[in-house]
Amino acid sequence: MSQETGCSEYQSLSRRKFLVRSAQVTALAATLPAWVPKVAFADSGPARDVLISVYLRGGCDGLTLVAPYADDHYYTHRPNLAVPRPDSNSQYKATDLDGFFGLPPTMLPLLPIYQAGELVVVHACGLEEATRSHFDAQRFTEVGKANDSRLATGWLGRHLASIQPMRADALIRGVGVDFGMPKVLQGGPRTLPIPDPSWFTLWGDWQSYEDRKRYIDGTYRAQTDPIRTSAINTLQTMQVLSNIDFDHYQPAGGAQYPDTGFGKSMQSAAALIRADIGVEAIHVDIHGWDTHSEQGSVDGQLRDLMADLSGGLRAIHQDLNGANRRDWTLIAMSEFGRNAIENGSRGTDHGFGNCMFAMGAQIAGGQVIRNWPGLHEDQLVAGMDLGITIDYRDVIAEIVDKRLGNGQGLAQVFPGFVPQYRGVVRA
Repeated sequence: MSQETGCSEYQSLSRRKFLVRSAQVTALAATLPAWVPKVAFADSGPARDVLISVYLRGGCDGLTLVAPYADDHYYTHRPNLAVPRPDSNSQYKATDLDGFFGLPPTMLPLLPIYQAGELVVVHACGLEEATRSHFDAQRFTEVGKANDSRLATGWLGRHLASIQPMRADALIRGVGVDFGMPKVLQGGPRTLPIPDPSWFTLWGDWQSYEDRKRYIDGTYRAQTDPIRTSAINTLQTMQVLSNIDFDHYQPAGGAQYPDTGFGKSMQSAAALIRADIGVEAIHVDIHGWDTHSEQGSVDGQLRDLMADLSGGLRAIHQDLNGANRRDWTLIAMSEFGRNAIENGSRGTDHGFGNCMFAMGAQIAGGQVIRNWPGLHEDQLVAGMDLGITIDYRDVIAEIVDKRLGNGQGLAQVFPGFVPQYRGVVRA
């Protein structure tokens, strides 16, 4: 779906492309052998997971992604958009998860992961200080706090800044698969925006490539820091990434990534993790969720988005598990949900409560965690929105503590917030 879909505010946000690649890396040189043999870096501290952060930009409709079919008011409010009940005769009917929620057909690639106990859904969640503005909601969720203009870094960047590297000699700790640094990763040491890791190189005539590298190396080695270190590490990072054969990457476990931008980004994330170069956090965006009109929950634009999302998540789960990489956790979330009541254009407008996903070997999957507020008109926020009963930071904080090994840094990751753990991670 085109990124131009949605309201004017979302269109404006989607067009913001940053053209400057950061070179904020400060480690020593490391040499990476060709794909797949793993390089042995020096370890720092106990083993912990790599985090994959997926952001559904535009405000996804969680009431379709994971449909509350047992709440009768769902069908009252959405005569055209509701996912049919599992016991219906519709070809688009939901598949039951727990007797209350179900997955629409295009989300079914996630069902085997859920049944294997490695996928959990958290519903009726969001940021307690809810807003209907894309700009504000995205900023608030990515920095980890609402209405604090002094906070310029992202929660994931602060996590990286508040804990020692998993591998002491790693050149790259965080990667945003994008042209500009995602807000969530800002402030992270050794963190780069790389839209396509297979093309992190010096652009221009390939015949002069080696000469230009030698020129940069010779010129900037004579400079003072931070210019000297930044230039040298950029060249070293280019070499490390060039030794990962992204173009001929072979997914494990029979995984097939969607032939989309999101699918390519997820495959790149898997390649970075399997190459074992010390990357600890990878952020990927999937755009287009601002479905104000002709939403097409089961047979249109939202259906295609859900197929892309579920296919990408399924593929990376198969790939990493097939390669015997169990040391990773994935979260997927959006800035806010959609109205519980469909609009006159067969779409949904900006809402509050939503669902989010957590996936991985140590996730307490096979459950939909919720404190369901209900969809009766008297239970809706402002008579139209699913309420928020779980703060999304509860979910992430539990993962940061129990899977990323940074319980002591939570006050820095989410300043001023005291999380309530929800049983997302296995005991």
